Amino acid sequence: MTRLWTELRAPEFGELSPGTVAILPVGSAEQHGPHLPLNTDFVVADTLARDVVAGYGDELGLLLLPSLAVSKSNEHAWSPGTLWLSAATLLTVLDEIARCVAATPVRKLVFLNGHGGNSALLQVASRDVRLAHGLRTFVMHPSVPPDQGGTSPATELGMGIHAGVEETSVMLHLRPDLVKLELGARSVPEHLTSFERVGFGKPVSFGWLSDDFGTDGTLGDPTGATAEHGKQRYEAMVAAAARSLAEIAAFDPRPPR
Repeated sequence: MTRLWTELRAPEFGELSPGTVAILPVGSAEQHGPHLPLNTDFVVADTLARDVVAGYGDELGLLLLPSLAVSKSNEHAWSPGTLWLSAATLLTVLDEIARCVAATPVRKLVFLNGHGGNSALLQVASRDVRLAHGLRTFVMHPSVPPDQGGTSPATELGMGIHAGVEETSVMLHLRPDLVKLELGARSVPEHLTSFERVGFGKPVSFGWLSDDFGTDGTLGDPTGATAEHGKQRYEAMVAAAARSLAEIAAFDPRPPR
């Protein structure tokens, strides 16, 4: 049986196990500085999901939903070309997709989030879907964004959250044809390090737009990016995603009887 949702025939949905895990990759179409394409987050989330499902789908009972190419990217609305949905619209889209998933035997739904700007909203959607449709819901990332507690190279001072060395390296590995590395420049708002408690990944978060920092839309330093590093990072993403999905497949919050 295929592991792609849209390649199944209608009668085959009745044969699915309740243990099946549906994965919905969520990308974006937003500016990524002068050196990366708008579809960066989509490429990473969609490719990762496809590779994990191809490698582990039969073992873990994975089923891949069509990836979302547009999401909540209004922090980049200042940049021509950026496509974005409002929070209310994206919540509705996620709820209605979940409603359709819930009409099948599938009981677990994973939001695989490629865009850090969706993180808080997907947590809200995850709980709302759980209540409205009875699905077990999960939010995971290719790698945890620095503003959500993930790490960033020391050279980026903890602020490599957008189009920096890691993201650029992964794109050099996955889609080098779309990268113009010679246009990338270090764009780290170093003055923010003087704030102890307010900042990315610090105790106090703040509402921001990507043109607040006096940069070119990049928040990080892509200049040291390499395809070799990107390959290492991407392979680590695949391995970590497989481990996460194995736990999701077995997860039950209820105590053992």
